[in-house]
Formats: sequence, structure tokens, C-alpha cells
Amino acid sequence: MFRDTQSSWMSTLRHDVPASLVVFLIAVPLSLGIAMASGAPLAAGLIAAVVGGIVAGALGGSAVQVSGPAAGLSLVVVDLVHTYGWRATCMITLLAGAVQLVLGVFKAARAALAVSPAVIHGMLAAVGIIIALSQLHVVLGGSSQKSAIANVLELPGQIADLHGHKVAVGILTITVLALWTRLPKRVKVVPAPLAALAAAAVTAWAFGWDVTRVDLSNSLTEWAFPVLPQGDWHLVVSAVLLVALLAGCESLLCSVAVDGMHGGRRVDLDQELTGQGVANMVTGALGGLPVAGVIVRSTANAQAGARTRWSAILHGVWVLVFALGFGWTITLIPLEALAALLVLIGVQMVNLGHIRKVHGHGEVPVYVVTMAAVILLGLAEGVLAGLALAALLALRRLTWVTVLKREDRDGRLHVTISGSLTFLGVPRLTHELRTIPAATIVDLDLNIDFMDNGAFEAIHSWRLDHERMGGTVVIDELHDEWYALAASGARMFPAKSPPKAPDRWWLPWAHRRREAEPITMPSDGTTECLLTAGAREYHRHTAPLVRPIFTELARKQQPSHLFITCADSRIMPSLITASGPGDLFTVRNIGNLVPRRGTEPHDDSVVAAIEYATQVLGVHTITVCGHSGCGAMAGVLSGGVQAGSLPGLRRWLRHGDHSLATFIETEGDRLHAGALDVLCRVNVQQQLENLRTYRKVDEQVRAGKLELVGLYFDIGSARVHMVPPLRPTLSVKTFDRRLVTSED
Repeated sequence: MFRDTQSSWMSTLRHDVPASLVVFLIAVPLSLGIAMASGAPLAAGLIAAVVGGIVAGALGGSAVQVSGPAAGLSLVVVDLVHTYGWRATCMITLLAGAVQLVLGVFKAARAALAVSPAVIHGMLAAVGIIIALSQLHVVLGGSSQKSAIANVLELPGQIADLHGHKVAVGILTITVLALWTRLPKRVKVVPAPLAALAAAAVTAWAFGWDVTRVDLSNSLTEWAFPVLPQGDWHLVVSAVLLVALLAGCESLLCSVAVDGMHGGRRVDLDQELTGQGVANMVTGALGGLPVAGVIVRSTANAQAGARTRWSAILHGVWVLVFALGFGWTITLIPLEALAALLVLIGVQMVNLGHIRKVHGHGEVPVYVVTMAAVILLGLAEGVLAGLALAALLALRRLTWVTVLKREDRDGRLHVTISGSLTFLGVPRLTHELRTIPAATIVDLDLNIDFMDNGAFEAIHSWRLDHERMGGTVVIDELHDEWYALAASGARMFPAKSPPKAPDRWWLPWAHRRREAEPITMPSDGTTECLLTAGAREYHRHTAPLVRPIFTELARKQQPSHLFITCADSRIMPSLITASGPGDLFTVRNIGNLVPRRGTEPHDDSVVAAIEYATQVLGVHTITVCGHSGCGAMAGVLSGGVQAGSLPGLRRWLRHGDHSLATFIETEGDRLHAGALDVLCRVNVQQQLENLRTYRKVDEQVRAGKLELVGLYFDIGSARVHMVPPLRPTLSVKTFDRRLVTSED
């Protein structure tokens, strides 16, 4: 126990303490800047950083996430301060924290992940633009306007009336921020924001520039308890919910993103939301800004090597020590430098990486609408507009119907309907079905996971009309039988059905459902019937898809591998190697045996395949694949007793004597529970050795032109394993991993 505690403290000292110092150096200037952008006292930013670090860090559910004042909430705070005053805004923050605490207790955190990231990214980009535009006026020596549009309109006049020293400080700060990332790594140990503010402060002091400064020395000691907001309580409740939900969503999404940056404990979302709620209650009571998980500080924390929550807690402690003991140093920082820092932060919030991500998923409209609405209308209105558009697009995708039609050479029309069939898709569905010519034989595949009554009526009515006009409709449902159940009057499922494995070629006949095409067993047995049905299914579904490939392959074959495996019905070479037509030149026999050169009984079948594959087809790999529970190896292990009265089988199994000899040499003559499977693996190794008895094969292997590979298929686990050769020099090239679906 003592050792574990000592090891934990050593890890904290080694990893978390240095990381906390890095985050502290980043947090101080950012907290001051966000407080300035929020229209709050600068001390409120430091209070939020302290509370976010200590309280949210100690009570939250993320190992490395850092909480503090968030730029994304600055627009809300600005509006609240303007409407209700600062002390009432603190009470709104406190009440928002209580809401978050209740939501966390009732396990509602995961619901926040249902918010479209495009909405969050669009909102943050808009906030960044608004912050950059407003603070640009401060950099230029003026003051920001009430809206982003007003800031744009006033910008030309502001540029024309420049204030020399203030502009110089702003330009200097931005220059240092922009160039800092290009400096040597040992210099970049100091965070860019801290370096930029220090450079601006020192330069302004050294040259005696006329800049704006704020005295923070007594701000932390002047505290008054928050007061209830005055005004329409509906608006107050809306403000509380807005702060709670925005801060909560930003924190939870940030914690999920940070989870992929470290190898420690995974985040507990409900605990994280609870911790954020308590932190907002405390920061509101102490006169701080709203608290949320912030991606910049969290990323820096993870990259600095933080392992536990102690890093976030200690960073809050360092901010508190700085504020109480060295708060006077903030008076040296020009406000124009803080504004320049905010301009760059605002620009960086428009993340091009986020735009590329949402573009890949077709969500750029949500991003753009959210961003534009936040800029033009306001934060709450913009978020609601983005959520509404995201919901409409999601509904459109969920109800989008795809109808594909393809005419076969025999005149049959193959129609595939995919998607979730609801009444919203009926217009498109009806239009596509009515374009099908009358009296046509139609194979209709329903690749759907839901069908409501409106969609069923549309398909069923069309089918009756089409058959009445002399056509034929054969319906095949790839998932649950929505159409068949509706046609029979049975009760429909209440929800969308999960996709099931399709009844396709790789499933055994006994596992396939053929209610749609009843099979009548002929008098001469079931095999012919099943093969005929399988051929019919192939011609109907698979042949049209593979015909272009086989048309190309019809000229000649160019396989790259000779694949020697057992005749066991459970081994499917193309399935377990994920290969396609033309890839494998396959030889199958009992026990995947390769008779040694000159052995008796003489066999030319396998030899002929080896000669043709290596000297005519020019394959570059020969693979021998054995499998678990091989009946041939059981016969070899029994000395031919299990072959019974099968003389041909007994003679053939004599080619496995060398495998048995190798097995006895390595395992001894004592049989054990896993002896059969051990022999199956040894047999693969021995057959690779047998291949080397053929001169042409051995020459090509030695010349590096041919590779010999051993595989073993464990039937029970459906896994393919590589089998090492008996001789280390057997394989001279890197194994082609395209042949293996899974390996040790």
C-alpha cells in the first residue's frame, strides 16, 4: 500500500507538476483576455480559472481536462452583464451550475453528445469572428461597438483615426504571437500568449508609451454576494438554461475529444457534468465567469504529459498564488495587448479542420447557418437555427429513399429500394415505380430497416396494378420482412430493425431463410435442389455484379498465389483470405498434403499443379493451409486405423508419415488433449518442407523469387494464424498480409 502511494506521488511530481506549470502560464493571459471580452472585471477571469482548476478538476470525470473561462461563452456573458449587471450575472452563473448538477445527478450528460458538432463548431467560429471584430477596435485605439455588423461598418473610420502607441502595442503583440511558433523548441517552452504580453508590457514601459492599463491589485478582495436578476422571470430562466446547456455541452464535447489524447482513465460524462455544475456554483458565488472545459488548455495539458487530475488542480493553485501574490504585475500589461491576444484567439476559433470535417459529412449548411445566425441574430438564436437545420437534414437522411433499376439481358428488371420507408418518401417512391414499363418481370429487393403504412400502401398498390397489367413482381426482403408482415396483417415492429446478416453465398444453406422462394425437395435428394436454388440466386444477385470482372478475366488467368489446402467443407479459401476471382490457384486434397518427390504411392495431381503454377503461371507465393480438427491428421495419428475399410484413403495418408515423424520428434510419443491440433500445425510445416524436395521450387525459393507460407485456420474461433517454417531460411520475403484476415 505504501509503495503504491509512493509511486503515485512520484508520478505526480514527475508528470503532473510540470504539466500544471505549462497550463498555468497559458491560463493566466487567456483568462484575463476572456474576462475583457466578456465585459466582466478582469479578476473574474482569474477566479474562474482558479475554481475551474481546483473544483472542476477535483470533482470532474476527466483525467486531464482543464476547465476555466471559455471564449465561447463570452457573448452570453456580455449580453447578461449589459442586461442585468455583473452581480446578477454571477447569480445566473450560480443557478446554471445548479442546473448542471441536477442533470449530472440524473445521468443526462450523454444526451449532450446528440448535439451536432457542426452546430458547436459553427457557434464557436461565429463567436471567434465577433470577438476578433470587437477587439480589433481596441487594438486600433478605439472602443468596440454593440454588434458585429456595427464593428464592420465602423472599422474604416477606426483605421483612418489611428492611435500611434496603442496600435504599436497591438501590432507588436500580434507579431510575437505569429512568430513564436517558428522559434526553436527550447524557446517555445514559454507559451506564446505569455511571451507576447510580456514583450508588449516591457516595450510599453521601456519607451513610455501612452497605453491603457487596469489596476487589479484590490479586485480580488472586493467581493459582494450575487443578487437575483430583476426583470421578466421567463427571460431569466432562459438565460440560466442557456448558460447551463452551452457550458455543459462545450465541456462534455471537449472531454470526449481530450479522451483520445491520453492513455489514462476514460471520462465519466455524468461525473464531469456534476463537477462542472459545482464549479459554476462556486465561481458564481465568488464573482467569477462561467466555467467550462476548454480545448486549448486541455490539449496543452495532455501534450505536456499530464497523467491525472492533479495537473488541473495544481494549475488552479498556481493561478491563485499568482493572483494573490503577484496581481500587481498585471497593471503593467496594456489592455491593447490583451485585445490583440483576443483578436488572434478569435481568428483561431474559425478552425479550417472543423470545416473540412463537416464538409465530409455534408453538414456545411448547418455550420454556415449557425455561424451566420449567431453573428446576425445572437448566440441563442443562432444555436437554435443550427439545431433546427441539423434536425431537418438528419430527418431527410433518415427518410431518404434510394431506388436503383437495372435491366438484365433476359429482360428482367432488377429494382433495389434502400433506406427507411416512411410517408415522407412516398412521392419519390411512387414516381420511380410508375416509370417501370407494364408487363415487365420485376425482381424487387427491399433493402430497408423500416416501413410505415404509407410506404407499404404505395408499394402494395403499385404491385397489384403492375400484376393486373400482366407484369410479375418477385419481392425479396434483405432484412426483417416488413412488407410480408404488413401484407399478412400482422403487427408491425415498433422501431427500426437492426441490420442482419444478408442471406448470401457465404452462409451455409441450412442457415438461409427461403420463405419467399419455397423449395420443393425432389425425389433424388436435396443436394441438386439446393445447388439449383443457389445457382438461381447467383444469377439473380451476384452475376450482374461480378460480370465485368469475369469478362476481363476470361482472356487469361494471372494468379499470384498457389493455395494448397484441405478438402474439408468448412474451409473456404476466398473467404478466409479475403481474395477474389483470379487471385488464388487452388489445390485441395485430404489433409492438404504435398507428396515428396519420388515417394510412393506416386501422385501426379499435386505435382502437376505445382509445376504449372510455378513455371507457367509464375506465382510468387505457395501457401499451405491446414486447419483445426483435421480428420486426415486424426487418421495419421491413429496409424491408419481410423481410415477403416477405405484402402485409397489409407494409401493417401501415407504421405503424412513425415508429419507424424516430425510430431513425435518434437512432442514425443505421448498423446495429450491437444495433440491433434499440434499435429495439424506440424503437418503444415512438413508440407512446406516437402515442397522444397522439388528442384525448381527450391531454386526459386533460394533465388528469392518464390515464397513459401504456412497458414492454420482455427475453425472454432474463425481465425487465421501464421505457421512458422521448420527452417528459418524457408521464407525469404515479407509475407503478403493481404492473405490473412487475423493473425497471432
